[in-house]
Amino acid sequence: MSTGAEQLRASGLRVTRPRLAVLDVLGEGGHLEVEEITRRVRDRLDSVSTQGVYDVLGALSRAGLARRVEPAGSPARYETYAGDNHHHIVCRGCGAIEDVDCSVGERPCLQPTGGHGFAVDEAEVTFWGLCPSCQALRSVDATS
Repeated sequence: MSTGAEQLRASGLRVTRPRLAVLDVLGEGGHLEVEEITRRVRDRLDSVSTQGVYDVLGALSRAGLARRVEPAGSPARYETYAGDNHHHIVCRGCGAIEDVDCSVGERPCLQPTGGHGFAVDEAEVTFWGLCPSCQALRSVDATS
């Protein structure tokens, strides 16, 4: 596995402390909001502005090192882009997000019936439902 510095250089980005810190935070996993990423980066660095974290996330996303996940009605979240082909499932109750494997075949997963001449290279699918914790809460509320 390559280091953050190697990933940045291979993507044509300069190696900076904020970029390394954001990559490190994203590498811990999860689907993190900018505020959480900023808090964790500040634990590693003396100071970094929220705008600075947004700038780093934008650069990492453009370079293919991070992936922006933006479920309807929720703030954007970020994850490490692993180059795999996965989608997301979102809880309607608490907003938890989990990865789910591609539903069918290989990238781009789904082929549109009428592609309008586009060369499709990715399909973004979001599944919605209730996570186990929210299902349990709903069950308790129903019996009360």
